[in-house]
Amino acid sequence: MASLDISQLRNVTSEVIKSAEKHNSKVYNVLGDDQKGNDESFKTIFSAAVDNINTTNAYLSDAENEEIKWALGQTENTHDLSIALQKASTALQYTVAIRDRAMSAYREITQMQI
Repeated sequence: MASLDISQLRNVTSEVIKSAEKHNSKVYNVLGDDQKGNDESFKTIFSAAVDNINTTNAYLSDAENEEIKWALGQTENTHDLSIALQKASTALQYTVAIRDRAMSAYREITQMQI
């Protein structure tokens, strides 16, 4: 049976599906099913941040490729160009917001009195 991503389901009335979403969704359960130690938790969060950066780079690259295709006249579809640009812009804004939060948390930790 193929794996089904249930994290996109919303307004579901069945309690079984709601509990499955809370159990499997990365929104509700950021660190995964099992409660890992601090080292593993940091590793999981850091790898998710790196994946986010890689995804953002892919969106930026796709947008640049669409711009080049449109500039060279290889495509006249401005719809794909605008979608690629919007995806890249949104992903970059999200990545910058995460970076800002991480830097703020780092500054707060370094200013703690021991």
